[in-house]
Amino acid sequence: MKTTFKKTLTLALLALAATACKDQLAEYNPSGSTAEAVFTTPDGFETAVNAMYTYNRALYGKEAGYALLEMGTDIWTNAANNGGTVVSGATPQPPLTTYQSLISDNIWVKTQLWQQCYAAINLANQALKYVNTAGLLPARRPVLEAEIRFMRAWYYYHLVESFGDVPLRLEPTEGVVTTATRASVADVYNQIFQDLDFATANLPVTTTDYGRITKPAAEAFASKIYLTRGQYQRAANLAKRVVTGYTGQGIRLVTSYASLWDFTNQRNSEVLWAVNYSTNLTFNAGSNLGHTFFLMDYASLPGMQRDVLNGFPNVRYMPTRFLLGLYNEQNDSRYSGSFKQAWLANNSGTIPKWTAAEVAQNPTGLAGLTGQNKFAVGDTAVLTTKQSIPDALQLYSRRYRYKVYDIDDMYNANGTPKDRFHYPSLRKFDDPTRATATVTESARDANLLRLGDIYLIAAEAQFRNGKLDSAAYYINQIRTRAALPGRTAAMQITASQVTLDFILDERARELAGEQVRWFDLKRTGKLLDRVRANNPDAAPNIQDYHVLRPIPQSDLDAVTNKSDFRQNPGY
Repeated sequence: MKTTFKKTLTLALLALAATACKDQLAEYNPSGSTAEAVFTTPDGFETAVNAMYTYNRALYGKEAGYALLEMGTDIWTNAANNGGTVVSGATPQPPLTTYQSLISDNIWVKTQLWQQCYAAINLANQALKYVNTAGLLPARRPVLEAEIRFMRAWYYYHLVESFGDVPLRLEPTEGVVTTATRASVADVYNQIFQDLDFATANLPVTTTDYGRITKPAAEAFASKIYLTRGQYQRAANLAKRVVTGYTGQGIRLVTSYASLWDFTNQRNSEVLWAVNYSTNLTFNAGSNLGHTFFLMDYASLPGMQRDVLNGFPNVRYMPTRFLLGLYNEQNDSRYSGSFKQAWLANNSGTIPKWTAAEVAQNPTGLAGLTGQNKFAVGDTAVLTTKQSIPDALQLYSRRYRYKVYDIDDMYNANGTPKDRFHYPSLRKFDDPTRATATVTESARDANLLRLGDIYLIAAEAQFRNGKLDSAAYYINQIRTRAALPGRTAAMQITASQVTLDFILDERARELAGEQVRWFDLKRTGKLLDRVRANNPDAAPNIQDYHVLRPIPQSDLDAVTNKSDFRQNPGY
């Protein structure tokens, strides 16, 4: 899909998908004046379908997407530079991620979620209007319609889960519209089910065009949808089909969890669907920036400077103490596979030397070291650990004195961050291929659906069905893959251990950072309880009504039927 998705859209299509009227409902009012020219030729139609995929680039691999889909949960909180640059020890400005600035015109809610999804949906509606008159080959027409219907379902899912009742538009908007009504959640999901039924029936099992939706990926998404709506057996059936039914097509868990995040192994057997970011960064709508947000401030430490290998530290998001505590690093490879804990010195100019006073204070083993470096380039310069290390053992009086941040340096006992600059850093999205240390843009793809997720969807569905043995089976498949050598038996669980909270803990260990957590907690009804229990930054602020996002105020102001189109409660 690198080739097809790179096609430059015609001016007509750009107008169709993006034209906004300042004082009207911008997300509903794309111009249709050139739609016929775009959609009535096979090439134009294919280009329009390709364009529907690109709206995912507004959320996946972007700061707004992490803030809306991963943050504000039990497993992540604010690092030093989220919500405004702060000095050491200061409290960050109140951002979206701690439910302190969820105002009715929050810019990311409006421009990156609401408007982008509706623009994509309107493009899908335009395409469906012309699908029978575009001159498509008979074999191609149902496949393209299946892609269109899948994409419409995908974007409506993001809207209905985020906002609840939302306008349900199934025809293209052409011209100015100043009225809107909100369809019920049930009605929106009924349409999602219809679109997904068509998609799963007509999509191909495989594709040579990487990034294009396929039947297994659509079934994986459908399993989530049925689980979300309480149709547990159907969810279980679809999830089972995905995890067991396509091994002949090469769909299977990779052997090593860490290899999932190897940049050279992005397109592996576990990825069902991904946002396809190009190595030509001009095609990427800002590229994938996920590699920057979870990195701590390593570059200001002795022996360190910012480089390509260690990444561009934006210091936005850090794990909660709760998340770090979920991993048993003696048994589970996912901790070291997910988090970077040690940094090797790369800057000889900042490596400190022993002073005479230090040698005098710590004479044992230090004699003769006055004026010599404490460590060399290539030695460990920084270690972050989720263990508690007594002060006497923190390496300050040893010959090679690298900096250690243990769990007690990073967090207070109640979980509030003590040091928002230094912490174990998520490494899943690293990009060692960036041209220079100052380049933030990345060509790494952003996974939307992967098989490890669907194993746990199967487990959750079977738990809801009361089939705990089956739920444990799926969980143990994931835990077997995650086990360190010789620790497989220690990683196995029994049916009696399966609870909804255990499944959510397992999803955190497996999927941390992968932009599914907010929807996971919303689906299971655990958002409020888990944030209040495990995220001290957000706990004082989250309210019951925060299970929905606010409708953009500018849209409420623009409609003429204000009594029919109201804000969500609480905003």
